[in-house]
Amino acid sequence: MTSVFKIALRNLLRYKRRTALTATLVTLGVIFVLVFTSIAGSFKQMMISQITDSMLGHLQIHRKGYVAAIESLPLNMNMKQAGFDKLEKLLKQEQGVAAYSPRIKFGGMFSNFMETTNIRLNGIDPQKEFATVPLLPDRIISGEKSLKKGDILVPELLARGMNVKVGDTVVIVATNQNGSVNGKQFRISGILESATGPGGRDGYVHFDDAIELLRMEQPEISEVAVRLKKFSALNKVAKSLRQVVAAEKNPMGKPLFELHSWEDLSPFAKVAKMLNLMTVFIKVMLIAIVLVSIMNVMIMAVFERIREIGTIAAIGTPPATIRSLFLVEGLCLGLFGAVLGNLIGIIIIGIVNLSQITFSFGQQTGLILKASIAPADILMVSVIVVIVSVLATLQPAIKASKMEPIDALRHV
Repeated sequence: MTSVFKIALRNLLRYKRRTALTATLVTLGVIFVLVFTSIAGSFKQMMISQITDSMLGHLQIHRKGYVAAIESLPLNMNMKQAGFDKLEKLLKQEQGVAAYSPRIKFGGMFSNFMETTNIRLNGIDPQKEFATVPLLPDRIISGEKSLKKGDILVPELLARGMNVKVGDTVVIVATNQNGSVNGKQFRISGILESATGPGGRDGYVHFDDAIELLRMEQPEISEVAVRLKKFSALNKVAKSLRQVVAAEKNPMGKPLFELHSWEDLSPFAKVAKMLNLMTVFIKVMLIAIVLVSIMNVMIMAVFERIREIGTIAAIGTPPATIRSLFLVEGLCLGLFGAVLGNLIGIIIIGIVNLSQITFSFGQQTGLILKASIAPADILMVSVIVVIVSVLATLQPAIKASKMEPIDALRHV
């Protein structure tokens, strides 16, 4: 087998220009896939992080049927205290859960004593909310990065439209589920940067203020946002929690809660799926480049070396050995292209990170792109390249091994 490798390498070096061109095409394909995969994957993860860690959470749990009517923020479909107590117990037992935050979502009228407009609000426990969505304080572009009773965090677009600033006093008027109207004064403690997606333009008040404003005798929870210890375990934990949550029934025997992941709630999930599809498409292009380039080289090699093939066949070289010669040549081209492509690709990814490339996403600006590639992706690309390189050589190798020695030696 060692001699086969030596002969294969010698044959590749005999045609340096053609070998270099083929190896370059394979290398460029690997580089392109690694760089694209790393940048697209990092961009996707950063966007997911901006959405989940600043407003949505990784998972959300609602009373059954709430999400279908979420646009109207139906207060009559909130969880009762007893239901939330059951849910809280389940969440504490789930090992994959890092934090959770109950929210009271409602609509109201926002007045600066001169103008009035509508507003969507979240009543939150600041400590629990900031643990569940840790990037929320970073969205506070002016004012205090906290929330106390009597304070309100106002979205930037509303603050600009109503001409209010930090420290101003405003009034929120809301109607509870019984139709009773109540108003309460708040001090603007911070202005929130708006973000793309559901909840990206909501305001925030303290949990106790929401209960008082809506005249609730006991807290009635609209949703519970959940943060996981590991985002990579999202599907596993969601499946486990969904089974546990589905087991909770109301007196009529129907499910009491429903669980949704961020993908079910955010329109960006479709963009993330498109990025995944584009990555697959790029990998298919890599396979095509490797397949065509190496097959072309090996076919040309067979035609140019017909007399050589006839000579080694005539001296008793088995067809399997002849096939091995060409297969090893393809293997060497694939290995060389994969190794060199990986090295250059990693260097380019490092350069991208050192360049500190910034971009904007919705209302958010100054986000820094941090490209990264998982070792598993590098290994997968390398294996694909090597396998395709060998497969591309298979047809020319079989053709060479089936040549009749006499006909090959006659070839001019």
